[in-house]
Amino acid sequence: MNDTVDGLAPDEQAAFSEWQQKVAGANISQSTLLATDYLNHFNEIVMLLELVADMPDMLEECKAWAPKSYQDHFRDSTFRDKDLAVEAYNHVPVRFRRPFEDTVEQMNGLVFQALERLEDAVSLDDPEMVRIRAHAASRGIQRLIDVASSIIHGSDKAMDQAQIDEILSL
Repeated sequence: MNDTVDGLAPDEQAAFSEWQQKVAGANISQSTLLATDYLNHFNEIVMLLELVADMPDMLEECKAWAPKSYQDHFRDSTFRDKDLAVEAYNHVPVRFRRPFEDTVEQMNGLVFQALERLEDAVSLDDPEMVRIRAHAASRGIQRLIDVASSIIHGSDKAMDQAQIDEILSL
């Protein structure tokens, strides 16, 4: 007999319920214990990639962007409830945490792949290719940001491999 509720054992459910109360009133989802503020880290690179389409010299600024873990993002942020967000992450149920972390990993990979492809287009002095690749990269990352956002708000679905492959075929 399986005594789990939402995939959590009874003792895990009690701890999760306690954390749901702790984040009440904070800008952290009570459903998942995740905060959308983390996505600002990826919104930054999307904005920079969009600038590359018209200003290829912005590629250097894009290359300065680096992945940042969820907890490191909050440790370095001015987010009002940053300490709560850092600690709550340790209590995010696996059914949300796994697809969230997978999606973050996919976003990081897409950023680096996009930067390589953009660097190739810039080195070929092909402004149209730069524009096409910059737009494709920003749209692809934005699609993954949307997936991450839905996970933060309670979906436990990440993209399947075919959807990821489609995005990665910039």
